[in-house]
Amino acid sequence: MRQPLLRKGSQVRGKARQKLQALLTSKLATARAWQLKDAFGHFWKYWSVLWAGGFLDVWCERAMRSRLEPMQKMARMLRAHEQLLMNWFCARGELSSAAVEGLNNKCRVVTRRSYGFRTYKGIELTLYHTLGRLPEPESTHRFC
Repeated sequence: MRQPLLRKGSQVRGKARQKLQALLTSKLATARAWQLKDAFGHFWKYWSVLWAGGFLDVWCERAMRSRLEPMQKMARMLRAHEQLLMNWFCARGELSSAAVEGLNNKCRVVTRRSYGFRTYKGIELTLYHTLGRLPEPESTHRFC
């Protein structure tokens, strides 16, 4: 049953669907947790901040009443970050994370290249020179 439980409800087919339906009709905590997980997937389909906020409030109430500690913990975390989640709906389509992803990729490449350095300072200098497009120093090591 593990694989059907990890999938979205609409992607479970055949005999796995029948087993999943049998599980969902039971009163097991696993079934309640799966239903909450599957229901939360609809949150990302909203376009309006108000509708998304309303859905989040209702979902958090359901999660708190579920008597499942991991779901209650998730609901508390979502409530604590509710304003940040709503910002995502406000900025949808207006902001791109391409610049951040490009910077992360460059940092990873430089970190891989700098395995020979023994100190963090050497890696830091290499990052500054690479990302700032500064000229490479003659020697990156200090000799005493």
